[in-house]
Amino acid sequence: MLLSAVIGFHTMGSADGAAAPGGPDAVVRQVSSEVIEAARSDNAIRQGDRKAILALVEDNLMPYVDFEAVTRSAVGPGWRDASPEQRSRLQAEFRTLLMRVYAGALSQVREHSVTILKSVPAADGEQQVVHTEVRGNGDPVRLDYRLGRANGLPDWKIIDVGIAGLWLVQSYRSQFAPLLAKGGPDGLLAALVLRNQPGRRQ
Repeated sequence: MLLSAVIGFHTMGSADGAAAPGGPDAVVRQVSSEVIEAARSDNAIRQGDRKAILALVEDNLMPYVDFEAVTRSAVGPGWRDASPEQRSRLQAEFRTLLMRVYAGALSQVREHSVTILKSVPAADGEQQVVHTEVRGNGDPVRLDYRLGRANGLPDWKIIDVGIAGLWLVQSYRSQFAPLLAKGGPDGLLAALVLRNQPGRRQ
């Protein structure tokens, strides 16, 4: 399930200018193909070289992530209570967390493929949900990608990825809620810093 989320979560238009052309389904198709091909063709990645895997995540995936929107959604109402400095730190720590999670999962990519099933409008047309199917070893996995356009920009960016009805960012939001309730933004930051320490499981 995590591997499918990784394949899916980074198929998006970039907030920083790295964008795949076309509509949401074209973005999903192009970036998924590029990531899978890079992961299966690089010998160092296939051998589990962590440095090479992190480089793939940084170069091929992270430029397509709108981390402000993703972090804001994962933090939820607590985002309003965070100062600009806390928001910046939350975004950086959440980025580190996802990088490590994705790097671990990408080492498993081999003969996976992504098929676009359909794209449907959501949220009064401001968003699109792209339904796809990931095939590899085992049964096919259904993935739903929710994409939107932020701040009037033309590029489509992902908001969340659903796996069998479970949404990735919403899952993190439920994990973060009790930490925010107990310690506010600083409490969540402390937990993320601890979780991101080398050697700790994600």
